[in-house]
Formats: sequence, C-alpha cells, structure tokens
Amino acid sequence: LLYFTGSVLLAPSPAVEHNTMYYLKGAAAGGICCSITHGALCPVDVVKTRVQLDPVKYNKGLVGGFRQVIAEEGAMALTTGLGATAAGYFVQGWFKFGGVEFFKIKTVESIGEAKAWENKTLIYLGAAAAAETIADIFLCPLEAVRIRAVSDPEFCDGLADGFSKMLKTEGVTGFYAGLIPILAKQVPYTMAKFAVQGSVADMIYGSMGKSPSDLSDATNLGISLSSGVVAGVASAIISHPADTLLSKVNKAGAGGDGPMFTRLANIAKEVGFVNLCTVGLLPRCVMIGTLTAGQFGIFDTVMGALGASKYHFHNPNE
Repeated sequence: LLYFTGSVLLAPSPAVEHNTMYYLKGAAAGGICCSITHGALCPVDVVKTRVQLDPVKYNKGLVGGFRQVIAEEGAMALTTGLGATAAGYFVQGWFKFGGVEFFKIKTVESIGEAKAWENKTLIYLGAAAAAETIADIFLCPLEAVRIRAVSDPEFCDGLADGFSKMLKTEGVTGFYAGLIPILAKQVPYTMAKFAVQGSVADMIYGSMGKSPSDLSDATNLGISLSSGVVAGVASAIISHPADTLLSKVNKAGAGGDGPMFTRLANIAKEVGFVNLCTVGLLPRCVMIGTLTAGQFGIFDTVMGALGASKYHFHNPNE
C-alpha cells in the first residue's frame, strides 16, 4: 500500500492542468512540512506552553525555561506531546496547504488571471481562512491531548493513552473545548502567514525582475525561507492572545465551570489583556518564525520532488 501510494504521488503531474493528483501532492507536501517543523520545534513549544500556563514559576525567559524543565523533569520532558504534535500537524498541514492551493486555484479559474492578479491578497486571505477552518476541526482533538500532556506530564503515556483518558473523563466535547480559541488563533495566523509570505515573495521576485521559473531551485528556496521568516513573525504576533487562551483553556479546571465562552472570559479576565498579548511572545516569535520559514521551504522542496510546483500569481499582461 505504501509503495503504491508513493508511486502514485511520484507520478508527474501535467504541466498546466491542476487536477486531483496535483491537489493530493500539495496536501501530502503540506502534511510532511508541518509534521516535520512542528515535531522538530516540540521542545520550544513545551517551554512556551509552560510559560503561558505558569508564568510565575517559569519567569526566566526561553533559555531559563529550558533549564528549569530539564533540571526538574529531565531532558525527555522536552519531547512531551511529540506524538500528538507530529500526527496532529500532519493532518492540519494536509488540509491547510492542500486547501490553500485548492481554493486559490479554483478562485483564479473562476474569475480569471487578470482579476486574480489584482486581488491576489484577498484571494490569499480567503483561501487561507477556508482551508484553516477545515484543518482545525481535525487538529483540535490532537492539540487538546498535546496541551494536556504538556501541562500535566503524568496525564498519559502517549497519544493513544491520552485520547482514551480524555474520552473517558470528558467525553467527545472535551476534545473540542479549545475549538473556539484554536480557530481564533489559527485562522488569523494562517491568513497572515500566507498573505504576508506571498506578498514578500512577490516583492522579492519583482525587485529582481524575475519569475520563479526564471530562477534556480536554490534561489527559489532562499526566497521561500526569507519570506517565511517575515510571515512567521507577523502571524505569531497577530495570533498570540488566542494562543495563550488555547493553552490555558485545555488545562484541567481552567476558567471554572460553565459554557466555553464563560470559561474563556474568566481566563481572559484573570490573565489581563497585556499578559495575553505578551507572555511567551518572544519564544513564540522564535518558534513560529523558524517554523514558518521551514514549512514553506520544505513544502516547495517536496512539491518539486513529487513533480509539481506551487501555483504563483502572475500578471497576464506582462
């Protein structure tokens, strides 16, 4: 089955036609890039989450947080939630990157290349919002298990054990306790991520007077990485308040009892607006800037290996 699947994905896509196989390759590349980057940055995410959940204890910054976790729990504590992270973000990347390509191209086919070129930022924003909303429905249960495992290292012995325990104690609704904040975090984050990366990349290509097809793979990779860093920092700042709420709402007992909006309001009141926006922001910027650059770089590389390439807007009049 794996051999057959790999053979199908490696089959060359038609040069112009964006068919089902093209979208499957985009989805696979998205799943791979998100799983690799989020998995590699799991230690940073563990420290970031600890800072957000207990800023009084973890008050020595990113490096100090690493030292505290290692000193108290051992180096392996930095891999807490790795299974849920890798699995969850493969699924999320599949729908996010594959979905953005799908919605982007379908919009261009619907309104034409000239109008799409004039409205490319709006298309990036709309495609990213739609794709991320779908992706988050699949990501939310895995993210809930990951955050619970990070906040309480004794909670479970792995992804399957975590799912079983959450299902038994909280039911299916427990997996979606963080759906509202995850949408509030991820949708603006992804909209900024794709719009900023696309705009910065277009500016770089424009300043060079070149299109991606005119340049080498190494140069295109460098442009993807540099524009990804800018996009990552911008999207991290925009989505950070919701990220803090998501980290806290999945902690057992956070926000008291009652409906989700009541719990979120209680948490926001307890933490305060300034802290929501700033606590853990530096490690998040480091993490997301690195992660986003890596994602776009790996996505383009995997797409190329699969015999496809990401769709780029272009001016049909030039």
